[in-house]
Amino acid sequence: MTEIRTPRLLLRPVTDDDLVPLAEINADREVMRWIGDGSVRDLDETAEDIERYEEEWDDEGFGVFAVELLASGELIGISGLTVPQDLPGLAAEVALDWRVGRPFWGQGYASEAAHAVLEFALQDRGLGRVVAVAHIGNAAAENVLGKLGLSPEREMDHPVHGVPLRVHAIDLTEYQA
Repeated sequence: MTEIRTPRLLLRPVTDDDLVPLAEINADREVMRWIGDGSVRDLDETAEDIERYEEEWDDEGFGVFAVELLASGELIGISGLTVPQDLPGLAAEVALDWRVGRPFWGQGYASEAAHAVLEFALQDRGLGRVVAVAHIGNAAAENVLGKLGLSPEREMDHPVHGVPLRVHAIDLTEYQA
């Protein structure tokens, strides 16, 4: 499976060894505030996530990477591509996603990882378009998406959670590595 190195990060396959540190990230209410309905995830739910990540790699040829610091090997979060099956009108799209543990916020890691994933999507996997979905009001996510060149495209409410979302998009003709 694919690995990506950036100046400070290694994006690699998620493994069972990532279960506990990823579950710790998923248990932080501030981290999860802008994800789904804002609920934290326990160890079992995180294990289900990891299984889903592995299946998506097998089914789609892309998926979610574990993100670790090159200097220390510490897992700081995840970033990758997913098909947003649960969002009407987006089930045929490929979405950019990331989650970084709170101790690593404000250091540019989310932008660095997401940029590497976007480049992987458009150049390595040959996708012609990538979307990203952010909760309206999530200024940090909007900032990352702006840095990456994704433009707001439309707004919608999450069909299950009812939270307002903004869909951003970029296509290959707009992308500048």
